[in-house]
Amino acid sequence: MPEPSAHTPHPHSATLRRLEKSSGTLAAAAIARMDAQLPWYRAMPPENRSWIGLVAQAGIAAFTEWFRHPETPQAISTDVFGTAPRELTRAITLRQTVEMVRTTIEVMESAIDDVAAPGDESVLREALLVYAREIAFATAQVYAQAAEARGAWDARLESLVVNAVLSGEADEGALSRAAALGWNAPANVSVVLGTAPNGDSELTVEAIRRAARHAKLQVLTGVLGDRLVVIAGGSDNPLQAAKALIGPFAAGPVVAGPVVADLLSATRSAQSAAAGLKACAAWPDAPRPVLADDLLPERAMAGDATARDQLVEEIYRPLEEAGSALLETLSVYLEQASSLEGAARMLFVHPNTVRYRLRRVTDVTGWSPSDVRSAFTLRVALILGRLADAESPL
Repeated sequence: MPEPSAHTPHPHSATLRRLEKSSGTLAAAAIARMDAQLPWYRAMPPENRSWIGLVAQAGIAAFTEWFRHPETPQAISTDVFGTAPRELTRAITLRQTVEMVRTTIEVMESAIDDVAAPGDESVLREALLVYAREIAFATAQVYAQAAEARGAWDARLESLVVNAVLSGEADEGALSRAAALGWNAPANVSVVLGTAPNGDSELTVEAIRRAARHAKLQVLTGVLGDRLVVIAGGSDNPLQAAKALIGPFAAGPVVAGPVVADLLSATRSAQSAAAGLKACAAWPDAPRPVLADDLLPERAMAGDATARDQLVEEIYRPLEEAGSALLETLSVYLEQASSLEGAARMLFVHPNTVRYRLRRVTDVTGWSPSDVRSAFTLRVALILGRLADAESPL
């Protein structure tokens, strides 16, 4: 259909006039059919139904203009969807929009014989077919742009929350941002840190989300510099959660912080994990992933005051309160290269007595002196406890 010039009458002017006059009737018929056939439309609040009505009217008006100048490039998405607020893409799904467009096109198609001038039926039907294809592309474009905008905005929000947790600045604002991202305040939260892989960080984040869905965990995640940070909620076992999420991490240590009650407390878990990641160089054979609390001696030696306090308060003080015999026996046992007989001789007791006291040490602290790694942790705790006692005022 050639484009008419300014002085040339439209080749289908009669049909164009009838189409212009029928636009209001067609829009009303489309709305009536939606109300009759689409339950989701009937259930919508009046404001949204009115916006959908405007979109239908704009679609019919855009078709009329397109029929007038079919060779002129036109931004259909702007003509049709520009009448509604951007929030409408959140109120109705892409599937619902497709149903709305299909219903409107069906109404227009059923009216072709009445609207078209005699002999123009096939021309109008062909034009509507081409326009339906263009409006379908326009619908996809609108939702794709909306999804990209939401994705970019969500990524910024998520980055703010993760940053706030790592920096110790998590507050009610961070909770609100997390809630907007779908975080529903799970009871158990831990932070997992490791090295981010090279490449597109968005792909890494999406891989973490897939792993989290599979493990039924909630996550807030982001790539900050060369670090991949995951705040995981919904598991009281941080090591198990870290194992479920470890796939997207690059080679190198991955450290899981301790479980805390909620997102506001997650800074403590994040700081422990960060200190553990820094200290991992001192334990080359550390498992992957590893708990931050399993790195307490290395963290203490690297200057982590929290780890020093934890070793003193969770190991040395309980042993001190349990009686001097446990502290003395543990100290001598470690000095005697973990020899029961050697410790018994030094203490002038039977080896079974030493064995009993060492079991009590395990009961009190949770660390077994007979295990090489645990013995190292206990030795560091004894050293730090004695230093703390020496520094305390008389």
